[in-house]
Amino acid sequence: MEKVIDVSMQILKGMMALLLAGMVLLVFTNVVLRYSFNSGISVSEELSRWFMIWMTFLAAIVGVREKGHLNVDSLVKRLPPLAQKVCHVLMEGTVLYLLWLFGSGSWQQVVINLDVPAPMTGLPMATVYLAGVVFSVLSAVVVVFDLYKVFSGAPVSDVHTTLNIAD
Repeated sequence: MEKVIDVSMQILKGMMALLLAGMVLLVFTNVVLRYSFNSGISVSEELSRWFMIWMTFLAAIVGVREKGHLNVDSLVKRLPPLAQKVCHVLMEGTVLYLLWLFGSGSWQQVVINLDVPAPMTGLPMATVYLAGVVFSVLSAVVVVFDLYKVFSGAPVSDVHTTLNIAD
């Protein structure tokens, strides 16, 4: 399972690179067209905004996997190993609950906006909100896998290495 998640993260990083390249290409081309030819690509602003939204949510998934989100654990590090595991399970449980809330809210927005066309492209606005659903589901898979590692006996330090702002 670890290998599947690692390959998935590499695919997400590739998708992020493509989205960034698309954003740069759209914005740069639009700037050149506006200043040189007094014209432009009407959909470039909307698409580049959508690319940015998707890129941000994909990066957040990778951040969950790589433990790149900030975490203050100066107290937890001083606890005995069993107490660290309990704190870790409580934290991951809270994260799962928050992912559920975020994902279900995003799904409701997807359903509401299925028939709402975007102003310039005419694509359904649900596409924007789908990024929240994808983020919630994939992040939950990563968190559940981390919990599995904790329950299978791995030390918390092997499961959860974070950027520490307290040290």
